[in-house]
Amino acid sequence: MRMLFVILCFFPLYVFSQTKDSLSHFIDLENYDDSFTYDVRYATANNFLEQPIYDCEKCLLLPEVAEALAKANNYFCDLGYQIKLFDCYRPLSAQKKMWEIYPDARYVANPYTKKSVHNRGAAVDLTLVNKENGKPLEMGTGYDHFGEEAHQAYKKLPAKVLANRKLLREGLKKFGFHTIRTEWWHYDFGRAYSYPVYDIEFNCP
Repeated sequence: MRMLFVILCFFPLYVFSQTKDSLSHFIDLENYDDSFTYDVRYATANNFLEQPIYDCEKCLLLPEVAEALAKANNYFCDLGYQIKLFDCYRPLSAQKKMWEIYPDARYVANPYTKKSVHNRGAAVDLTLVNKENGKPLEMGTGYDHFGEEAHQAYKKLPAKVLANRKLLREGLKKFGFHTIRTEWWHYDFGRAYSYPVYDIEFNCP
């Protein structure tokens, strides 16, 4: 019990003592593989917060997550599709801003308890687009739709939408990604919550 207490006391200090040098733990996906497309919503006002919370558009991931995602994208490209990314690593400070505005743990991870897998560089928000024309596949709702229509188990959708969600889900599963209950676009990788939490701002130009 004493050892557990020491760990719990130390862990918050570890999170908040990180510096920008700790960004070396991450891969900048755009530099790693140029076959993705991006629409990082939290670098713009086009999100449920209606304000940017990132200073620039970045997709940073832990190396093993970036490697797995690149393999998944190659798989989808062979089928005529391409991954489009909405969000990757998210600093814990940004998570707190989101929680202040929308404190509903079904859709926004509580930054004071479990935190988000995004804060660990091991989660992605994404969709698929047509490789030839860039048109997104119909997924039934837009990104960050907070309602049951976006839930993985929701079936009152056109057959094509259900097929597209299944394509995305089963394709990513082959490479170690897994769903969460309430968001069709969100995928955690591998050990998910066992990765450390980071609170480092992006290095923007």
